[in-house]
Amino acid sequence: MKQVAVFGAGRIGQIHASNLAALPGVQLRYISDPASQSAASLAHALGAHVASVEEALADPAVDAVVIASPTTTHSDLIVRAAQAGKHIFCEKPVDLSVSRAETCAAAVRQAGVACMIGFQRRFDPTFNALKSRLDGGEIGVPEVLIVTSRDPGAPPVEYLQQSGGIFRDMLIHDFDVFRWILCDDGRDEAVWLSATGACLTDPAIAQAGDIDTAIVSIRTRSGRLCQINTSRRAAYGYDQRFEVLGSKGLLAAGNHRPTEVVRMDAAGVATDNPEAFFLERYRAAYRLEVTHFFEQLQSGGAFRTSVHDGVAAQKLADAAALSFERGEPVTFSA
Repeated sequence: MKQVAVFGAGRIGQIHASNLAALPGVQLRYISDPASQSAASLAHALGAHVASVEEALADPAVDAVVIASPTTTHSDLIVRAAQAGKHIFCEKPVDLSVSRAETCAAAVRQAGVACMIGFQRRFDPTFNALKSRLDGGEIGVPEVLIVTSRDPGAPPVEYLQQSGGIFRDMLIHDFDVFRWILCDDGRDEAVWLSATGACLTDPAIAQAGDIDTAIVSIRTRSGRLCQINTSRRAAYGYDQRFEVLGSKGLLAAGNHRPTEVVRMDAAGVATDNPEAFFLERYRAAYRLEVTHFFEQLQSGGAFRTSVHDGVAAQKLADAAALSFERGEPVTFSA
């Protein structure tokens, strides 16, 4: 029985804690959050105890921690958990700073613990089915990836002011998808990136020092190409899809909808809009990623994402931010 502590009792912490509480072979031991009422409420609902971070890390019965706290706390908690000998599942990003993310990776290596980063899109059943079929050779060698990633609306300005910007906050997932699909587990990485963007949906976002619409183009060492288009506004729902063009064909993964009912009449053809938000769209993915984490801890198998993937995605996000600021492409070795 693996004993686990969850750091963070907010929206994503509640999702992870609820999924963990339902896993066989896992006992949710502690919930920790500076908002004591939130921690107490979640712990009571799931049969756990409230504890400070210090208390949870000092308990030898705790095998692993799940970090679902604000981004600004991730790197400190990763390092402290590693030094305490705990295995780690951490929400993205590792840190908004590449250098601090690399410090985390070094701490994890030195401690010899596992550290999986929560890039949940790799666990989405639709996206993962595409990846499996791609790896099975259905469309030959992948050559071009087109990613569409649009939120139904922007988060509060207060969040945007501390988020690190659209490239580090929102597109970090899409940079991971790029690496997952085109980079052959690190054998082919990005060497050229160009990013442009604008503030088109809300002047308050520009006043917060961010943009809400962006296009990123990437070329890999072998010449494979990727284009990511993103917006903080999509009037029709949460738009998450991508397609891969290969030497023998194309694979496309589309949106999820509340139902797949199609109505056809004299006025036209109508279907449900895409799911309204990420909590609905990736409900299964959140469950599957923590299941994978604990299954691999039990079996000793390889994790689908690692702290290295978190660092690599952060480097791409930094390159995109730099390209946008300079108004010119960036070349680098990832």
